[in-house]
Amino acid sequence: MVDELAIAYSKTPPAALLGRIRQHLAYVNRLLDARKTLNEHRQLLVLGGWLSLLAATVHIDLKQQTAASARLKTAASLARHAGHDEIHAWCFETEAWRVLTEGNYSKALELSRTAQAIAPTGSSAAIQATAQEGRAWARLGQAKETYALISKVDALVSPLIRPDQPEHHYRYDPDKSVAYMATTLAWLGDPAAETYAREIITRLAPTNEVEKWPRRVASANIDLALTLLVTDRLDEACDATSRAISSGRVVPSNHWRAAEVVRAVEARGLPEAIELRAAYEGLRRG
Repeated sequence: MVDELAIAYSKTPPAALLGRIRQHLAYVNRLLDARKTLNEHRQLLVLGGWLSLLAATVHIDLKQQTAASARLKTAASLARHAGHDEIHAWCFETEAWRVLTEGNYSKALELSRTAQAIAPTGSSAAIQATAQEGRAWARLGQAKETYALISKVDALVSPLIRPDQPEHHYRYDPDKSVAYMATTLAWLGDPAAETYAREIITRLAPTNEVEKWPRRVASANIDLALTLLVTDRLDEACDATSRAISSGRVVPSNHWRAAEVVRAVEARGLPEAIELRAAYEGLRRG
């Protein structure tokens, strides 16, 4: 069930998923109070750690920061007691993403590095934490460091094969590196981001894969819009942003990314700005 919930994360609305996670956390807590062997106790600590970590991630998506912090502390405590370094590393990586969405890029950098130091070599947590560090450097506008991290992620991902369940949030899917490249380069203002964003959209949109990765497609459209603004293709940027907003798959923690495009369009005095702002405000209220 833990795996099923982690797989459902990519396509299930956060509020709906959170209810299911809470049910299973309550069940794990009841089992922890029952008689069991030491090995069974550790297994329950690990399951509780994964569920608490996933719950924290969903709380972040919903911008419920206090709840997210509490869940992360619980997940980290369970991981330490179980001696599970990967869950512990994911806690730091997840917190890095949370503070990055709040604009604290230096803190995100520090947390990403801590996650890499804890994570087992070659693990999904190690790869994702490395990618998170690259994103933080991009937001800080440090091109040299950003490109170095992009190369490092590429080296980590290149030996991987696609997992049986690539939608699993805690199993690194090599295709995810394309989406990572699109976002990182878009934040850096590198026009090369367009190629990666279009690859994601082209690969997923015409097939039923879009049903597996609706949030990835929405994010790719925002990345595309940011890049099109850099290259002064303003009409196309507005269209890409509208597609992302109208998809209904931009979660609250990512509203700020859509807002960046909306503000840029407004600053340039485009006639589409009024309609785009209205769509964004509808998204935010929803």
